[in-house]
Amino acid sequence: MLTLRFGIFVIAAAMAASVCQAQKQDLAAANSAAPPASNSTSAHPLRLSSGDLLEVKVLGTTDPDFSPKLRVDDTGSISIPYAGPVKVVGRTAEDAGLLIEATYRDKDVLKNPHVSVTVLEYATQGVTVGGEVRNPGVYPLLGSHNLLDLMAAAGGVTPTAGKAVTISHRDDPTHPQVVSVETKPGSVAAFNMDIRPGDTIVVSKAGIVYVLGDVGKPGGFLIENSDRLTVLQAVALAQGTNRTASLDHTKLIRKTATGGHSETQVALKKILSDKSEDTLLADGDILFVPTSGPKNALRDAETILPGAASAAIYHVP
Repeated sequence: MLTLRFGIFVIAAAMAASVCQAQKQDLAAANSAAPPASNSTSAHPLRLSSGDLLEVKVLGTTDPDFSPKLRVDDTGSISIPYAGPVKVVGRTAEDAGLLIEATYRDKDVLKNPHVSVTVLEYATQGVTVGGEVRNPGVYPLLGSHNLLDLMAAAGGVTPTAGKAVTISHRDDPTHPQVVSVETKPGSVAAFNMDIRPGDTIVVSKAGIVYVLGDVGKPGGFLIENSDRLTVLQAVALAQGTNRTASLDHTKLIRKTATGGHSETQVALKKILSDKSEDTLLADGDILFVPTSGPKNALRDAETILPGAASAAIYHVP
């Protein structure tokens, strides 16, 4: 009987040890799969730079010396009490706190410190908004704001604004983000992008093709997001040619690399009848369709350019 009881005890102990080992393995697997803990609420937390004002607090102590407000100097460092300079530039506030903790331990100032770092003031509080906005400039950023807030603060976009908006972040200027801002109802995803202190926003300029002369709606038509626009498409946007138009004398006026203008004859009649290849237009091109008659057909660039400068601008639908 004693032998039986001892055998049961050994089996039970072995089973308990096995369960314990399995629980340890599960816990280790969970810890390895879980991402490291972080107090940051952003996928791209702001990094400290020279001029930022920090509040450094050593938790659990009432000594005011361990709760200083320190500004990051030109070398990228702050001088913490009893331990000297610590280089924090390029780090997040959380990383700076961990570095200060390690510094206090290494220099035997505190045995097990817990440090929090709060950014009270960024050296660059404003956001620069430029490009095709009505009021470009630097706008203060106090609190949380998105792209739409800053574009609205700059007075909105100009009539020649494109859909592409470039956002350069202060902490990563070599990797700007380019978003396409749609104006269609319900297209607000790009507008919800968070903007941070020191960011730069540049609204692109859309390409413009001018269609002038004897057409239904002369004017400039935007080529948004660098989309292609051909002669046939441009004429269609201008609501076609009038009955009195001289299709055989249509001209394409294009700016040259030297700043001048070149004139090219366009076989518009053949393009419209699908007997000639459609011509691809570029930003700044002027397509001039003259009225029938020798004088109107012989107009040159010098007389056409002022018309392009005063033409109404239309968005390509």
